[in-house]
Amino acid sequence: MVTSASGPVLLRSSALTQFILAPNPGPMSLEGTNSYVLRAAGSPEAVVVDPGPADEAHLQALAAAGRLELILVTHRHADHTAGSARLHELTGAPVRAADPAHCHGGGAPLVNGGTIRAAGLDIRVLVTPGHTSDSVCFHLPADGPQGSVLTGDTVLGRGTTMLDYPDGTLGDYLASLDRLEALGAATVLPAHGPVLPSLEAIVRAYRSHRQERLDQIRSALDRLGRDAAVGDVADAVYSDVGPSVRRAAEMSVAAQLDYLRGCAADG
Repeated sequence: MVTSASGPVLLRSSALTQFILAPNPGPMSLEGTNSYVLRAAGSPEAVVVDPGPADEAHLQALAAAGRLELILVTHRHADHTAGSARLHELTGAPVRAADPAHCHGGGAPLVNGGTIRAAGLDIRVLVTPGHTSDSVCFHLPADGPQGSVLTGDTVLGRGTTMLDYPDGTLGDYLASLDRLEALGAATVLPAHGPVLPSLEAIVRAYRSHRQERLDQIRSALDRLGRDAAVGDVADAVYSDVGPSVRRAAEMSVAAQLDYLRGCAADG
């Protein structure tokens, strides 16, 4: 966590957003969760996206970042949601998510294409399943000349996204990438890792990476047999990954095998 003598630091990420880095670094969370604070210029109200873990100092810093009007979460994983109920308790702000189980304080579930008006901003909701079935992104069309998108774990600031199979599927994920690419050169505000330019360029690189992995898995199946086990395919395709991310690699393999076998059945 970035801190000063007085505690966690609020850092600028775009014209309309700032973030506080949560103290939960790890192989899957990179430096930690970026908890974003959104507000229009001059607005006393603010919106928090992804409160992060149930770390009291982190949540107190978010609560002090402005008069919270709303709390949003991009998806169900604990490194995004564990602090939600406590931040609601501290501020009274309702929590909204795609999954009703992660809504608090009367917050309504998020729906695709809806526009939220809060903290002087228009926040557009895009349902983007794939990493998880309940993943959403938030588009800020007025955030700079190209706008910005808070991508949660659908697009990371570094590396590639794990598919939490069977809840997250590759077919859904590829469709979500198509939806995001249509937003053009928007700034990418990921939940983990650094801010990136040009969403459409990042999405194209992500799609290319997925196609390369699919080609590698096809080649592995040609050698190992069409019914090869997930672990054997992971050994062939992800031989360079360490034990800390082995489970993520196996889930990605399972998602890709499911996708390829579904394509074969459809054909």
